[in-house]
Amino acid sequence: MDTMTRLFLVRHGETEWNKSLRYQGHRDVPLSDEGRAQAQKIALRLSREKIAAAYASDLSRALETAKAISGCHGLEVTIMPELKETNFGRWEGLTYSEIDKQFHDVMQGWRTNPRDTKIPGGESLGEVADRCWVGLNRIIDENPDRNVLVVAHGGIIRIAVATVLGMNLNDYWKIRQDNVSLNIIEFFNKDRAILCLLNDINHLNGM
Repeated sequence: MDTMTRLFLVRHGETEWNKSLRYQGHRDVPLSDEGRAQAQKIALRLSREKIAAAYASDLSRALETAKAISGCHGLEVTIMPELKETNFGRWEGLTYSEIDKQFHDVMQGWRTNPRDTKIPGGESLGEVADRCWVGLNRIIDENPDRNVLVVAHGGIIRIAVATVLGMNLNDYWKIRQDNVSLNIIEFFNKDRAILCLLNDINHLNGM
């Protein structure tokens, strides 16, 4: 018999590095005051949903966002390091223009072929996708016929959406992910999935 797992994929709230457009990756940059306010808004929106389990990246910006939401449901958050953002290595803390100036050739490769371009001291997108799906597949296996909260990062959610839609991973940057955006994907036995909602931020507008 088919089972269905509905994932509520949420990007973490804003950090100061998000605001200043700095690559943060594995750097554990906490939520800003605005990010904490955003987390409360998505928590209020999802308080009406029947969520049975909660998972998050081990980075504090994702974990704090997840705890704000899971607290409305009396759930503990399961920490999943596989859902960390891309390791941007030597790029972390830099802006796009700073990276392009210091690592121009690698940045050109990342723009056109991120799947196979390894960031200095970091990862390629293909490596991120491999570990990401280890985590997501485990979540699906552990939660048949349940609604599950997953709080992660822009890169991780883009990979999930691109894969479900059969996109080339090199085009993943075409998928917009705002802070505390809500995305819903329904997985049927892991071999079939439907994207139900993408980058919804109506809760930030009081809707």
